[in-house]
Amino acid sequence: MQHTPFHANPEFVSSRFEYGTRRNTGNTLVDPNARSVQNPSKQKKSRREREEERRLKREEQACGDSRPRLSAAQSAAMVRTIRSMNKIGSPALFSQLLLFSQTQPRGRPLVHLPSSPYNDDRMQQSRIAELLQPYLGPQDGARLPPDALDHISTYIDLLLRWNARVNLTAIRNEEEIVTRHFGESFFAARHLFPLHSSTSPAVKEADGPPHAAPPIDEVTVADLGSGAGFPGIPLKLWAPEISLTLIESNHKKAAFLREVARALTLTDINIQNARAESLPSASFQLVTLRAVERFQSILPVAASLSAPHGRLALLIGEAQLTQAHATLPALIWSEPIPIPGSHSRIMAIADTSSTAMRVPKV
Repeated sequence: MQHTPFHANPEFVSSRFEYGTRRNTGNTLVDPNARSVQNPSKQKKSRREREEERRLKREEQACGDSRPRLSAAQSAAMVRTIRSMNKIGSPALFSQLLLFSQTQPRGRPLVHLPSSPYNDDRMQQSRIAELLQPYLGPQDGARLPPDALDHISTYIDLLLRWNARVNLTAIRNEEEIVTRHFGESFFAARHLFPLHSSTSPAVKEADGPPHAAPPIDEVTVADLGSGAGFPGIPLKLWAPEISLTLIESNHKKAAFLREVARALTLTDINIQNARAESLPSASFQLVTLRAVERFQSILPVAASLSAPHGRLALLIGEAQLTQAHATLPALIWSEPIPIPGSHSRIMAIADTSSTAMRVPKV
């Protein structure tokens, strides 16, 4: 008689399969021809997952047990902190820190986040105040808001970070940035919005008495070709009541200006990522211009944006003053004011009164 091995007996194999299925799937019979159902918790992990688990385990063992641990509440607090840093810091820094925090398993050493997303070796506020003193005058330093120096320090750090990717300024030295950018801008603010004055300076008509200027909280200011934000943003720090519009056609520079506005929590500020020619005429009481390309062709555009009884303020070199007078002969020009610390830089202010000939757009 021929004997059939037990493992080749179909009945034995079927009963064995059914018994195993009942044991592993809760006494549920499954078609013997179907693939067996595995417990998801016991499914085979990929090679990458196994290697990652071993790496994390080695790191946890190397850290020891004496260091503080990262609890679930601390992990959530870390993510909230990093997300708040994204509002004022570098997006790349935020992405890296958020990815790091989300991959930290419980039991890992507590990660100590910095108190600020900026460098700890930022420029000292006392040094900034010292460098600005020649531009602010002996008494005007008290006009700066209490948090202005901290804003300037944050502004400088943002400028240096963004300048590595976007061509915002050719100046890389922090102290030169304070003197040449902030100093010149605050010098202009000091003359455009004098200390202890609730209104902007009176505007003189061509043939008549000075015209009363509107209160400073009703003054609209446009910084044409704002670039890195000078002199527009320092004007806002000096006189927070003004309504400021920064006009910048370059998309990357406009993105930087928005980042600065968020970091400094500035209000009543508008960044126009457009060409100045596309904006409505006679829209602003004050138009500023500094370090722009195509200076001669942009002057008529700047004058057209100024409202009647408004002002046009230029921060330029002495050689450009003759060009400005020749391009805009109908405006009423005041005596140029030399800028401290410079041999050739001046501030020229023109009155765009209603009796003066309006300059059409070009």
